[in-house]
Amino acid sequence: EVQLVESGGGLVQAGGSLRLSCATSGFNFDDYAIGWFRQAPGKEREEVSCISSLTSTDVSTYYADFVGGRFTISSDNAKNTVYLQMNSLKPEDTAVYYCAALVSAYGTRCPYNDYDYWGQGTQVTVSS
Repeated sequence: EVQLVESGGGLVQAGGSLRLSCATSGFNFDDYAIGWFRQAPGKEREEVSCISSLTSTDVSTYYADFVGGRFTISSDNAKNTVYLQMNSLKPEDTAVYYCAALVSAYGTRCPYNDYDYWGQGTQVTVSS
């Protein structure tokens, strides 16, 4: 069974940092692509970042324009986990953050139109 479990959300003041984790199981993590998405109340879901495995040592990453260099996506293959380090958070970053997995994506580049599996989400709230 494929599982994606997000954690690391919470309440932080503007300018603060959070690190989100997406722990995965049930598929070959080496063939993965993992995307982070967010959805704020009353708004459509939007992609934040993505990471995919190009080779055994190289990855492809993608960031939405609004990230503006504030977030960093990374992966720990030994833990089957992808992280999203978020710095300089703004109130407009407030949303539920979801991770999603696209299996059999080895050798291909982010971003993607569709993902196979989704997590339940973690709430990020940035106060002004």
